[in-house]
Amino acid sequence: MYAIVEIAGQQFKVAKDQKVYVHRLQNEEGSQVTFDNVLLTDNEGTVTVGAPAIKGASVKAKVVSHLKGDKVIVFKKKRRKGYKVKNGHRQYLTELLIEEVLGA
Repeated sequence: MYAIVEIAGQQFKVAKDQKVYVHRLQNEEGSQVTFDNVLLTDNEGTVTVGAPAIKGASVKAKVVSHLKGDKVIVFKKKRRKGYKVKNGHRQYLTELLIEEVLGA
């Protein structure tokens, strides 16, 4: 069984015992989190689509850790103008372990 759930403004396809990296959540490490905005569920071929969300469906997850993602290099240049700027960015992430996907 899998579900498509909205977490921190983004949609993720999740299944039981899967690890997901999402934008930083305010919850502490080791705490339980429940997401109620489930948009779609698939239970062995039986697909349920919400309009926009499925009432009664939820996804339970555990916050494993807070971390920073890989560095992304941002390089800007304008040719023949002598303009070059190089910046780096590391996104703050939260690692979630999906423990249970509950259908409606």
